[in-house]
Amino acid sequence: MNSNEDPDLGIREFQRTIEATYFDKDSSRGVSGSFMWLVEEVGELARSLNSGEPNSEAERAEFADVFAWLTSLASLRGVDLARCARDKYQAGCPRCQQMPCCCHHRSEEGT
Repeated sequence: MNSNEDPDLGIREFQRTIEATYFDKDSSRGVSGSFMWLVEEVGELARSLNSGEPNSEAERAEFADVFAWLTSLASLRGVDLARCARDKYQAGCPRCQQMPCCCHHRSEEGT
């Protein structure tokens, strides 16, 4: 690793960090309340994507917020996000098993 690169936190370690930081509060709020926070953060990310500068500090913060709320919901449901990602996407596209995906449903035309 280059000395200028930040170490990768990793999905599993990130999930543990979010649990240690927010699990009690999010458990009290419940899945429904936490899901509403996720939806709000997705809306903020959408606004940033539509009006902000790509890869700006504000945009990166919105991506982090969405990831944190998604991670918190997974923890509330007992879901290991690292395992989910590996199981579904390690071989590439789950439909065509290719990297890059060759499926037509993900084409630019939206078909």
